[in-house]
This record gives sequence, C-alpha cells and structure tokens, in this order.
Amino acid sequence: MKHKKKKQSNLRGGARHAHRTAPRPTARRAPTPSYPRQPARQGEGLFEGTKNGYGFVEVAGVDQDIFIPAGKTGGAAHGDRVAIRYRVYLKNGEERTEGEVVSILELGRVTVIGTLYEERFDGRGRRRAPLYFVSPDDSHFSQDVAVTDTAGAAVGDKVEVAIKRRPGVSLLSGHVLRSFGPATSRTANYEAILAECDITVPFTEEELQEAEELSRLPLSPDGREDLRDRIIFTIDGADAKDLDDAISLRLLPNQNYELGVHIANVSHYVRPRSALDRAVMQRGTSVYFTDKVVPMLPPALSNGACSLNAGEDKYALSAIMEINRAGAILKTRLSRTIIRSCVRGVYSEVNDLFEKGEASAFAPKYARVLPTLRLMHELYLVLAEVGRRRGAMELEQTEAQILLGEDGMPTEILPRTRGDGEKLIEQFMLAANEGVANLLYGKELPCVYRIHEPPPAEKLQDFAHYAHNLGLNTTALGAGKEVTAKELSQLLDEAREKGLAQAVSLSMLRAMSKASYSAVCRPHFGLGIERYAHFTSPIRRLSDLATHRMIEAVLLGEEPKNKYTGYAHRAAEAASETELKALAAERRIDALYKTLYLEKHLGEVYPATVSSVTRFGVFAMLDNTCEGLIPLLELPGGIWIFDEGTLSVRQGRDRLTVGDRIEVRVEEADIARGKVRFSLVSIAADEA
Repeated sequence: MKHKKKKQSNLRGGARHAHRTAPRPTARRAPTPSYPRQPARQGEGLFEGTKNGYGFVEVAGVDQDIFIPAGKTGGAAHGDRVAIRYRVYLKNGEERTEGEVVSILELGRVTVIGTLYEERFDGRGRRRAPLYFVSPDDSHFSQDVAVTDTAGAAVGDKVEVAIKRRPGVSLLSGHVLRSFGPATSRTANYEAILAECDITVPFTEEELQEAEELSRLPLSPDGREDLRDRIIFTIDGADAKDLDDAISLRLLPNQNYELGVHIANVSHYVRPRSALDRAVMQRGTSVYFTDKVVPMLPPALSNGACSLNAGEDKYALSAIMEINRAGAILKTRLSRTIIRSCVRGVYSEVNDLFEKGEASAFAPKYARVLPTLRLMHELYLVLAEVGRRRGAMELEQTEAQILLGEDGMPTEILPRTRGDGEKLIEQFMLAANEGVANLLYGKELPCVYRIHEPPPAEKLQDFAHYAHNLGLNTTALGAGKEVTAKELSQLLDEAREKGLAQAVSLSMLRAMSKASYSAVCRPHFGLGIERYAHFTSPIRRLSDLATHRMIEAVLLGEEPKNKYTGYAHRAAEAASETELKALAAERRIDALYKTLYLEKHLGEVYPATVSSVTRFGVFAMLDNTCEGLIPLLELPGGIWIFDEGTLSVRQGRDRLTVGDRIEVRVEEADIARGKVRFSLVSIAADEA
C-alpha cells in the first residue's frame, strides 16, 4: 500500500445545514418506469417513511422493497401496516418496483418525540396568534406535527406528543403528553431516548421487596455438587458489579482440558409466575449506558445474591466440558453447584499478567491462579484458531470509552481496546454456549437458541458491489451463490491488509441479517456454528435465564419437556424484541454523549478517516470513533461529483473515497438529534 502524505490546501466548508436523511441504496432509489409495464400486484407490509415524503414497503416474497412515491403514500406514516398495489418492471436491465398505498391496515406510531416550536407569522409575513408545532427527532417523519395543546411545555422543550390520525389524511396533529425539559440539555435528551425506546427504569415496590427477601435466603450444599475447593474465579471489567460467570480449568489424565464455566444460578431465585418473572419478561435485558446500568433484575439480586463475588459462597449452574487438544468439545455435562470465587479478576490486570508474567505488579494478587491462567491462555489460543478455521466473523467495530466529569458531561472519548483477557472470556463463553446448545438439542429438550440467518440476497449483492469498487476480491459473492461466513471472513482479511477494515466491516454489518432468538434450532451464520444458545448471562438476559429454567426443570428435574414448549417460544420472542430496544437506546445514548463532547470543540480540527460516501455527502470518523457528515454541497472548491462506480466523490484532481485520511473541522453539533456536521480542511494524496 502506498504511503500517503498530506496535501495542504485551504479548504473551507460552508454554513448550510446538513441533510437529515440518506437516499437509499441503488436498488431502492426512486425508479422511472420503463414500458411495457406488468399487471399490478397486491401486497401488504410495514411502511418505512423518509424525511422527503416518499417511502418503502417490504413485502414477503419480493426481493426488494417496494418504492412508494411521495404523492402515493395514502396518508401512511412510518410504522403503519399498509396494503399496497405495485408493479414490477425493468429499467436498464435491472428489475425495479413502484407502488401506491391502497389502505392503512393498522396504525403504527401513536406518539412522537421532538422539539416544540412556534410560528407567529402567516405565509405573507403578517403577525398572528402563535401556532405550535413539534419537529420530530425521527427522520422517518416527513412533516412536523401541529400541536393543539402544549400542556404547559415551553417553546424549545423536548416533548412527547400523542398524535391524531385520520384515514387518508397525511397531516399530523396532536397534544403534548409530557415535557422532558430544554431540547439542548443532556438530561432532556437522555430521558427522551429512554422513553422512545421504551426502557423501563424503576422497579415496583413488589419487585424490590421480592428481590430483597430472596437475597436473604440461606445457602446449603445439599443437593449440589460442591466445587468450593476448586480454583474458580471471575474476570470482568473494573466497574462491573453483576458478575454472572466464573471459570475453572484443569488437565485430565488423558491430557484433554476440562473447562468449567460456572454461571450464577438465577433461576433458583426467579420463580415462574412471580413478580420478578413478569419483570424479566417485560425488560428482557439489562441496558448498559455510559453513566449507568438499567438492570434486568433489582440490585439485591443482580449485584448481590446472584453476583459471583470473590470469597462468597454462591449457587451456580455449571457447564463442565471436556475439550481435546484440537479444540473440539467432546462432551458437556450440566450440574447444580455451589462455588466460591477465589479472585475478582479484572481485564486490565489480567492483560498485564499475560504480557509481563510474574514481573507484573498484579502477580501477588493472582498468585494462586497464575498457573491456571497460563493454561487458560493456552486453551484460548486453541479455541481462537478453531474459530478462525471455521470462518467465525470478526468485524472491526471499535467501541468508544466515554469518560465523564463530576457534572456528568463527557470530558474525553477514547477508542476502547480489547486484550487477551477479554478475548479469553469470550472464547470460553462461546464454548459453553455451543456445548449447552448441542447437549439440549441432542436430548430434544426445550431451549432458547441464538440464531443468525445468512445475509439477504439483495443486501449481499449491494455489499458485493461496494466491496468490488474498493478493489476487493468478491468472486465468492457472485449472484446466486450461497456465501459462507468463512468467505466473508477472508474478504475482511483482505480489507485489513489494505487498511479498509473499519469501513468494510461497517458495510458488511449493514448487509447482515440481525441475530435473534428462537425456540427452533437453526445455525448461527456469523459464528459458523450449527447449534448455539445463550447460557452464560442469566443476570442480564432473559434468553439465558429461560434456558436455565428449562435445564433445571426438565434436564436436572423431572418435569415433562412439553410443559415448557410454549414458554420457550414466548421467551424467545420477548428476548428478541427487548434486545432491539436496548441496542437502539445504547447507540443513541452513545451518540448523544459524542455530540455533547463535540459541542465543546466547535471550530477545532481533527484527523479523520472517510467511513462512507453517499450521494448527499461524505461521512468521516475521528480517531476517537466520533462520526459526522460533510454535506456534498459544502465540499469546497466547486461542484463535487458522486461516482457510484467507485463509491467516491471528486472535483478536479481532488477525490475522496472510503478509507482516505483527511482533516475535518467540527462545524455543528445538533444535540437534539444527535447529529454532527464537519467541514473538510485538507485531504491526503498518494505519494508519487
């Protein structure tokens, strides 16, 4: 790869507002019909709106989403279930679709969150009584909401509005339900995100009282395998409080490894049809934010009775696996156990031990477990190699470490790094999850499986086009071929060699199906595993707790498996739904803090990497993971042309494409929407 040197130029961006929405990929752009047209077809699905008024509907059995022009939406708003009439036709040799909404079958959104503003002048500039509107934060809404009752909210507040809908009428009106406070404040935006993502924060008095009573129950080794004399310990982040997994390892006489993954026995405390059981089904998962955790279970259990704290006797459900020297899991057994963790391990300390050995400043703390840690590192390398051989995908997704001051505001943002300590725990948990899934599947017992479907054909071809234009070898992604995780992993390896790993990983992630939960076993594409389940985090995931309950009741108990078939389906559905809400909330809170951070650095210049190029602008990512948009109309020096063939923009001799290093200036940080706008300061040129 050629070395790049900085090309100095006095490039300046303008002050126009950044575009709010992105045009769709090629297959979803507004088509121009070519004749002869085919007969109209009927279908139904969810309407996906855009800020520009047009939309799309995904219809089962149709390869691409149906484009709905702005004048043919039939008053549908984002999230509505609609019936449509559409046609399929050819344009430039490509199959396209276009349709219209015939009727709205089911209303979607009933509330909208946005910023309240007023209009005091009519269209001719004459003063009048103020009218109030809310500008929605969600860019899927093409219009503002007329407000009939502000309920005392002040202009400029972030508010939630109950919207009124009339069939066939696209105009939205409504009344304010509540105000979160000024739209530019951290607190208001934080609370609005929690509300919009339906994140339940406080526990009820009944739930708290039940957790307190359960946490005081005495422990006894009766009926349990007593492992308190084993070398068992935890490794987590320094700030973790819900320690739900501990590990052990020893060599068997045949020189195979015996890996123990000991998981907090949460199902012993959370009983069916209890108040806590209902809370778990509603919450589905703990949600981890920059400054706090919204736990799935009350602290008396999550941080207390169920947390595997060092030096304390704890109930566990242990997966004991025999693994040979090639990394194959030969057998798995599950046991109710009582354990006592001997060390509260911390990732950063363990990483230092792996690097320095007994010379590490942390060696005295880990003296008892140091020989076991060395053996664990050996097994970790074996398991990691097994994953590489089967093509387990390792996407380059750098997480942000956001540091806060005493006032709760971000003071610094750093890319979070992962060492062998984090990777070791990940490999051991993967092994336990796979071993448990194989065991339950082999015995035809109920389980909540973690499944991941292959990428949809249309999205895969969009990604193949993107990767090909970056100069990557996409032979394995040919149309009509069934791609494997191993083939995508090989393409990622090539991207890493060319310095494109971050951008290609992001694009590949967008092409992937979303992983989900199911009571029916199907393969996990991304891991390259036939059978996989989440077993290792019952403190913070409904899926794991549900599988624990079924293991205890059916495998280790005497209850009939048919009794839990319906429960497995309900738990899988609830776990999938709540996971999506939690992920959305976590990402939006991260974006909020990044925007708050950059608001304090307006006008400052930073090195960045072009992360994606679109028809409306260039996205750039700072080295600390903050991302912003440089609108195409604000690129300096004249008119820039978007080249779809190379996924780049060019103007004269200047050219920008994914992976290019540039310098940007922070121009705008829109806290209310979590959006950042950059301007281009300088670009890099290949050295001759």
